[in-house]
Amino acid sequence: MNTSQSVLLVEDEEIISIVIESILQTRGYRIDVCRNGMHAWEKLQANPAAYDLVLLDWGLPSLDGIELLRLIKSDPILASIPVIIETARSDKNSIQQGLNQGAYYYLTKPFQPEVLLAVVDAALEQRNEQHRMQENLRSAERPLALMQEGRFRFQTLENARVLATHLARTCPEPERAVQGLQELLVNAVEHGNLGIRYAEKGRYVLAGTWIEEINRRLQLPEYSQRFAEVSFQRGRDELSFTIADQGNGFDWTEYMDFSPERAFDIHGRGIAMARQLSFDSLEYLGNGNTVTARFILGGYGTP
Repeated sequence: MNTSQSVLLVEDEEIISIVIESILQTRGYRIDVCRNGMHAWEKLQANPAAYDLVLLDWGLPSLDGIELLRLIKSDPILASIPVIIETARSDKNSIQQGLNQGAYYYLTKPFQPEVLLAVVDAALEQRNEQHRMQENLRSAERPLALMQEGRFRFQTLENARVLATHLARTCPEPERAVQGLQELLVNAVEHGNLGIRYAEKGRYVLAGTWIEEINRRLQLPEYSQRFAEVSFQRGRDELSFTIADQGNGFDWTEYMDFSPERAFDIHGRGIAMARQLSFDSLEYLGNGNTVTARFILGGYGTP
């Protein structure tokens, strides 16, 4: 973990802010505290690169949390900063309002220290992963852009991440494609071939044993021979990727959109983010162990 990362904590209740700051400092994070939304917005505008994450109370003086969230997500420079909303509101309409504005991470008051740390760690790890993917894209060559079709087999998370970076280079907007491709390829390993259920992953992530569990299952006889496949095909108007695993499938319908019911979970946003942010269309087939993602090429698919 990068312990030099900075968090902007926007919280008007002094005791709560002191508690949060103390908890986060145990991870080595640098914390900057603002007591109202307008002050926080001024800080973000003055130095957009200063913060890796914003931890934002919903109810704030001068500029409330949801309005500050809207401003952050509508700013092209700030939009990629993850925002965690801390709130006592748990009604579906309030949560949906935050999801619509880009609040993919929630903390409900009162919260436990281990939950706070797990959610902050998860949000920052996603941001770190995005940075790594962008760096890899900038340094990668583009031989795959000349291919019309291809098929790859993979078994591990590292395989999935490497493939996502290179396959994104076949797309007209690699930076847009890479996160969604990685999400689908990683899901094929974790939830597909290794059979890890949604609730199980939440427990492993909260306990900090997620990677250990992945590596353990990869060695088990019932999983060690399984592989997933990704194939792509380039047409004149469309580029499609089909990912298939050897698992039992899942009910994918509830994961296609951001759900207020899962807003306070540590994970579970990936498919919805991939569908909304990375692809022009996303379609699960059969029992859910096969998915096709498509990009519209606008008539420029053939080199």
